[in-house]
Amino acid sequence: MGKMPLETRGITDSRLAFGCMHLCGGMKLNPITEEEIRNTERLVDAALEAGITMFDHADIYAKGLAEAVFGEVMKRRPQLRDKIVIQSKCGIRLPEGTAPKRYDFSRDHILGAVEGSLKRLHVEKLDVLLLHRPDVLMEPEEIAEAFSKLRDAGKVDHFGVSNMSADQIRYLQAYLPVPLAVNQLDLSLGKLEWLDSAVTVNRRIDKTVRFPEGTIEHCRKENIQLQAWGSLAQGRFTGREMDLTEAERATAALVARMAQEKETTPESIVLGWLMRHPAKIQPITGTVNPARVAACADAVRQADLMTREEWYALYNTSRGADIP
Repeated sequence: MGKMPLETRGITDSRLAFGCMHLCGGMKLNPITEEEIRNTERLVDAALEAGITMFDHADIYAKGLAEAVFGEVMKRRPQLRDKIVIQSKCGIRLPEGTAPKRYDFSRDHILGAVEGSLKRLHVEKLDVLLLHRPDVLMEPEEIAEAFSKLRDAGKVDHFGVSNMSADQIRYLQAYLPVPLAVNQLDLSLGKLEWLDSAVTVNRRIDKTVRFPEGTIEHCRKENIQLQAWGSLAQGRFTGREMDLTEAERATAALVARMAQEKETTPESIVLGWLMRHPAKIQPITGTVNPARVAACADAVRQADLMTREEWYALYNTSRGADIP
């Protein structure tokens, strides 16, 4: 299927990434425990066994405890550092005292956030730093200054964004000293606006389709790695007990049937569908179940094997109607 942009930059050869958002319970406030450290070790090992060597963090996950518990693993097993790629995000600031939730791409906040992540993770540098969500008050010159300082100090190797449109990326890139390497977006078999915005061009469409047109194409053209958060669609197609729509039930049944026919797991079908797209999307798995991590291991092979007809069957079924 060709190389991914992150591969061409020499960042990673991992077609999947492990999302660390739910380490330590996602947003818990209590200090980390020995059991949580051991559980994190088991998850890291499960990921490595599945061929996943890239780990995605953010400074706000569990208010820093997700990075901290991962850092405890790194402290105990420093030999892991040469085997894995660590990515983190900054820019979201949670409510503090009278201050509301806000986004902050100021120079000082970016520099301080990276120092905090490095300390919690017990590493000397981040392989990749992403700006978490668009800050409408951003001054791109400040971002450029922060990126330059971090790169020159050897604290961050590569930079990217999350949840940004093509126009936002173009605007920001015009000021930056380095090319943006990543755009992380909400993409999955259960979140189809990124596809529907393309196939409904020049048609009267439902106003709920709000994905910015041209974003996928821009990232492909500029060799920006597309990463997919929410890639397993919260488990709605892989057996999680939850209320489903008629289309979701039909999609879950089709995924199960394809998994059985191909002697693989539903998780590998769902992720393989994403990875079959020629943008070479890198899914970020969010599970903290080691067995479910292992169930993702066959996704690369399934992406390579998936036919155009199978891909469109999954797409149409999840849409609840055939494409126009």
